[in-house]
Amino acid sequence: MAIRQLTSSEIKLNCDLEGAGFETTAEVPPLEGMIGQERAVKATEFGLRIKRHGYNIFMTGLTGTGKSSYAQSIVEKISAGEPVPDDWLYVYNFEHPGQPISLNLPAGRGAEFRRQIEELVEDLRENIPKAFDGEDYEKQKSVHVKKFQDARAELLDELNKVAQEKGFALKRTSSGFVTIPLQEGEEIGEDEYAKLDQETKDEMEKNSNEVQIKAMEIMRRVQKLEKELKEKLKELDQEVGMAAVGYLFNELTEEYADFPAVKNYLKAFQEDVLSNLSDFRSDEEEQQNPMLWLRQQGQDQSDRRYMVNLLVDNRETEGAPMVYETNPSYYNLLGRVEYENRFGAVTTDFTMIKAGALHRANGGYLILQARDVLTSIQSWEVLKRVLRTREIRIENISEHFGLVAMSTLRPQSIPLNVKVVMIGNPFIYFLLYHYDEDFRKLFKIKSDFDVEMERRDDYVTKMASFISFHCNSQGLRHFNRPAVAEIVEYSTRLAENQDKLSTRFNEIVDLLFEADAWAEIDGATLVGKDHVEKAMEEIIYRSNKYEQKIIDSIKEEEILLDLEGEEVGQINALSVIDQGDYLFGRPSRITASTYLGRRGIINIERESELSGRLHSKGIMILSGYLGSTYGMLVPLNLTASLCFEQSYGGVDGDSASAAELYALLSSLAGVPLRQDLAVTGSINQKGEIQPVGGVSAKIEGFYLACKAKGLTGKQGVIIPAKNKKSLMLKQEVVEAVDKGRFHIYTIDTVDDGIELLSGLKPGKLTQKGTFRKGSFNKKVLDQLEKFNATLSKKMGPEAAGENDRNGK
Repeated sequence: MAIRQLTSSEIKLNCDLEGAGFETTAEVPPLEGMIGQERAVKATEFGLRIKRHGYNIFMTGLTGTGKSSYAQSIVEKISAGEPVPDDWLYVYNFEHPGQPISLNLPAGRGAEFRRQIEELVEDLRENIPKAFDGEDYEKQKSVHVKKFQDARAELLDELNKVAQEKGFALKRTSSGFVTIPLQEGEEIGEDEYAKLDQETKDEMEKNSNEVQIKAMEIMRRVQKLEKELKEKLKELDQEVGMAAVGYLFNELTEEYADFPAVKNYLKAFQEDVLSNLSDFRSDEEEQQNPMLWLRQQGQDQSDRRYMVNLLVDNRETEGAPMVYETNPSYYNLLGRVEYENRFGAVTTDFTMIKAGALHRANGGYLILQARDVLTSIQSWEVLKRVLRTREIRIENISEHFGLVAMSTLRPQSIPLNVKVVMIGNPFIYFLLYHYDEDFRKLFKIKSDFDVEMERRDDYVTKMASFISFHCNSQGLRHFNRPAVAEIVEYSTRLAENQDKLSTRFNEIVDLLFEADAWAEIDGATLVGKDHVEKAMEEIIYRSNKYEQKIIDSIKEEEILLDLEGEEVGQINALSVIDQGDYLFGRPSRITASTYLGRRGIINIERESELSGRLHSKGIMILSGYLGSTYGMLVPLNLTASLCFEQSYGGVDGDSASAAELYALLSSLAGVPLRQDLAVTGSINQKGEIQPVGGVSAKIEGFYLACKAKGLTGKQGVIIPAKNKKSLMLKQEVVEAVDKGRFHIYTIDTVDDGIELLSGLKPGKLTQKGTFRKGSFNKKVLDQLEKFNATLSKKMGPEAAGENDRNGK
C-alpha cells in the first residue's frame, strides 16, 4: 500500500532567494538571449549559420513562449556581423520599354548613381542647347545647306533649260511641276491652244511628256540631295552632340567599368540621347505655342525614361538587413507596379515599381508569422515560388486569376538570397509538413520551443535578469527580491511541475506590467511581493465569474454535492473547466447503479452524446479492469450505469476514470464511500493510478467548495502519487493543510483509494481463488456471484456462464 498524506511543504515549492546576491532587479544585469530553450536556440543558430538552399527556419511552439522576440534578437545579432548587400535599381530599357532593367551596385552606390544620372540629365539640358546655338554649328550647317541649295538650283536650271528648248514654261505646285506651252516666248491660253492644228498639238504633247519625264528625274535627284542633306545634318548633329555629351558619359562609364550591366545601360542611354537631341534643344517658337502645356506633358513623360528608380537603398544599413513583415500580403512580399490616372487613362512606368519585403530583406533575413502568410491570398504560393526559383519577379496578382487583361510592365527579375524565419504553432507546422510537399524542401530547420524549462538555480537567476530587462526596456519599476521569488513561483505554477519553470513569457510579462501598475497606485518606488500577489488576484478576479457562480450554487445546494458522510455508489470527482484565459477546478458528483444484466457498463454521457472520445476510452478501461480483477473468478453478468450528475455540457478526458471505478465498485459491494474526499486520476487495466493534468486547479476548486459549505477538518482530495510534483497550490490552501483543516492524499493503485474511501482493506487474492473474507473485493465478488446465481435459476447454468462482450 502506498497511501501518503502530503505536508504543507510538499504541496508548494517556495522560492528562496536569500543567497541570490541582489536586493532588487536594478542590481541584476538585463538578460541577453533566451532562457531554457537550448534545443530551439541550437537549431535556430545552426539554421541561421548554414547558407544552403532550402535551409529556412520554422519556429514552432505554443503562443507566448518568446518565439517572435527571440527571432528578432538572434537575427539582429547574427546579421550585424554579415556584409551589407547591394543596392537594387530599375532603369529604362531603351530596346524593350515594357521590360525595365534591374541593376545592382554596392551599398550606397545606388543613391550615388541616381544622383549622378540626375546631374547628367541636367548637364545634357545645359550643354546640348549651347552646342547647337554656337557659330561653328551654324557655319557647318550653312555649308551643307548651301551645297544642297546650289545643287538643287543647278538641277532646276537644267530642267528649265530643257523645258524652254521644248517650248514650255514650268510652274511648281504642291504636287510637282506643270508644263505650260509657249509660242514665240509667250504662254498660250486654253482658247489659243484649241485653235492650233492637230499636228502642232501632237508635237506639243510629245514635248510635254518629255519635259515631265525630265522633271520627274530632276525631282528624284533633288529628293536624293535632300536625303543626303538630312543625313549630313544628322551626322553633324551627332558630331556636335557627341562633342557636347560624350565626355560626360565617358566619365561615368570609366567610373562604373567594373559593372558591365551599368556600362551597357550608359551606352544605350547615350545612343538614345544622340537619337533624340531635339528633345534637349530649346525652340523659341515652341515657347509661344498655345498647346505648350500639352507638349510639356509629353516631354515630361519622355524625360522619365532617363530617371533611376532606386528600389532598395542600403546606404544606412548596418550588416545584413532584417525585415519583420507584419502584413505579408502578396504585394507587400513581392512588390508591385503602381498606376496613375493621366487624362483619363491609367498609365505606369518603371519609376512606379515599388519594393516588397523580399527586396528589402534580400541578402539578409525575413521574419514572418505563418498564420498571416497562410491567410493572405496567394502569399504562401508566391513565397514558395521565390524561395524555389531564387528570384523575385514582380507580377500583378489579377493575372493569376484572369480577372483583368491590361498592358503592364514586365520588370527584369532580381536574384534572391534570403533566409526566411517563419513563426507558427505546432498544428500549422504538422499540417504544412504532411500536406505541402514543398514545405519540407524549403524549411529544413525546425526550431521547436518548449513550454517549460528546468527549475535550476541558473535559470532562476536568469528569470531575475529577464525581469530586469523588461524593467529597463519598458520603463517599469524594479522588483525587490521577494517579488522576484513570487514571479518564479508563479512560473512554476504555470508549468504545473515543481521541477520546472514555464516559458510562457507573455503571461509572465503581463504579470510584470500589472504588478508595476499596482505599485504605482500604491505609490511605491519598487514592486514588492504584495503588488505581485495583488496583480495575480485581480487577473483571476476579472475571469472567475463562472467559477464563483458554481461555488455559490454549491453553497446554496442548487448543485448537489455532499461534503460530509458516506454514500453507496456515489463519489466526488474533480474536473477542470478551461475558459481560455482562465482554468479552474470544478467538483462533480458521480453516481453508479449496478444490477443484473448483460449490457456491461453504460456510459450515460456517451448515450446522451455528451462524452468525448477520451472519456469514452476511460469507461472502456473500466471494463478491462473488472475483467482482469474479477472476470477470471466469476462470469461478469451485470449492467452498470455511470453518470456525471448535473452535467449539461460535454465531458472529456480520462481523469475521472478512477472516481468512476470507485463509484461502480461501491455500488457492487454495497459499501459506502466517504463524501468528504474527492478523487482525480486515471487508471489503466492493471489498476495503476496514472497522473492527470490541472491537479492544482482541481484541488483548489474542491477546497473552495468545502470552504463555502464549511470546512470540517476531515475534507481533502485523493490524487495520483505521480502528480505530487505537479502541485503549486495557493497560499490559502497551503495554510489550511498546515493547520489540518484540509488534506491531500496520494495513491499508486486502485486498492489504495479503496482503503481510503471505504475504510476497508481491499483484499488480496488467496490461493483458493477468492478474496479474503470481509474485504472490499470479497464483497464485490460476492455480489457478482449472486448475479450469476439469480441468472442460473431463471435461465439455467449455461446462461450464467456466457459472458456478454460488454461485460468482460
